[in-house]
Amino acid sequence: MILRQIFSRRWWWTTLLVLLAMGVLIRLGFWQLDRLDQRRMFNAHVQEVQAMSPLVLTAETLEEPLETMEYRAVSVTGEYDAGHQVALRNQAWHGELGYTLLTPFKIAGTDMSILINRGWVPAADSTPDGDQTYPQPGVVTVTGIIRLSQTAPDFGRRSDPTPQAGQILSVWNLANVEAIAFQIPFPILPVYLQRAPDTSFPSDINAWTDDLLPFPSLPELELTEGPHMGYALQWFTFAAILGIGYPIFLKRELQDNR
Repeated sequence: MILRQIFSRRWWWTTLLVLLAMGVLIRLGFWQLDRLDQRRMFNAHVQEVQAMSPLVLTAETLEEPLETMEYRAVSVTGEYDAGHQVALRNQAWHGELGYTLLTPFKIAGTDMSILINRGWVPAADSTPDGDQTYPQPGVVTVTGIIRLSQTAPDFGRRSDPTPQAGQILSVWNLANVEAIAFQIPFPILPVYLQRAPDTSFPSDINAWTDDLLPFPSLPELELTEGPHMGYALQWFTFAAILGIGYPIFLKRELQDNR
């Protein structure tokens, strides 16, 4: 009786809306489960690479699949090329706005270079197309972690144009290694290195002084499963409430009409 009324001429459109709503809610639930799987895969990857010994970038190890090693600790020896340095705008550091510097680093013993995110500089200082390039001449060893190129912007951020022949962009929105490489006249690895603070930096960041600029930092990774399972159960519960509650509602309506 109820099933016949659910698809009757009077109620079919309401039934259709309920079924559509249930479909959307169920899809949202599975979307959250997909997000949970992605989160678990990310956590497992980070834990795996963090358990590895630091990778020393040399002529031999450059053949390694670096794009599968994001967040692995690395060290590299070579020289900065400040002449092709660029900046990433709108970078926050402990609540203060500024920019970070991406500088090509010529790897010793090879013809390859890698972009290094050297750290953060306050917005009050001029950008790299001005006077403050923060040069560090000579052969140095840099430690940090591997980061992947940012080819697509996050929500609310703008992408960057690919430089044309002869065009130089000194300020960027994204650490898009492939695009930045178009304006650098020597080969660049497809990943970049995010520099870690070295032993010359005080353990208390409040004690860092301007002579230490640019201030390096590493991302704080939250290796939890997040709220995705709870959200999935919530969407599935809403779908169940609709699926069970609608026939009950319709049955009471029919009884009241009688």
